[in-house]
Amino acid sequence: MKTLTALFTAAALTLTAGLAQADVRVDQIPELVKSGKIKPLEELNKIALALHPGATIVDTDLDNHFNGYEYEVELRTADGKEWDVDLDAATGKVLSNKQDH
Repeated sequence: MKTLTALFTAAALTLTAGLAQADVRVDQIPELVKSGKIKPLEELNKIALALHPGATIVDTDLDNHFNGYEYEVELRTADGKEWDVDLDAATGKVLSNKQDH
């Protein structure tokens, strides 16, 4: 029984590790853009800002997920509302656009 529990735990940890994300270091970004793995961040910022005209960018984060790169943009509108926009960093496709509560 202990062996079965140990195997189950190891399998669960392996599966979880595959779903983990890692922040991309700033010094890695130019090479990712040059190689075409991600769009330039200025272009991704424009996509996010177009969803909320007049908003300002508060924070950004580029993560390496198991299925590609995701660019997360936090925006603040003039009336103080905050929005979290997640983009596919390779295509610019909007993955999520939700108000932060």
